[in-house]
Amino acid sequence: MVFPRPEWEKFRDRIAALPMSAQWWKRVFLGNAMDVEMDGTGRILVSPELRAATGIARDTLLLGMGNHFELWDKATYEAKEAEATQGEMPDVFQDFAF
Repeated sequence: MVFPRPEWEKFRDRIAALPMSAQWWKRVFLGNAMDVEMDGTGRILVSPELRAATGIARDTLLLGMGNHFELWDKATYEAKEAEATQGEMPDVFQDFAF
C-alpha cells in the first residue's frame, strides 16, 4: 500500500491502537513501512526488500483505492482479479446501486 503522509498517519494510528493479540500484524504493517521520495519525474523507488516480500518482479500496476494506492505485481494482480471475477460477487454488493 502507498499512502500520502496524512492518510498514512491515520492508518498508522489505527494499527497502533490494535490490541496485543494483533501484535504480529502490527509489526508487519508498521515495521515494514518506509518513507519514499519521488524523483524529478514523479517516480518512487521501491526497496529490494519490499519488492521481494510482495513478489513484485518487473511490470506493476498502481491502483487508486480512495485514500491510498495499492502497488501490485501485474501478473499477480491479473490472476487475483480473474479469480475474483469468476466467482460470485460478495453479498455486500446485493443492495449496492451502481
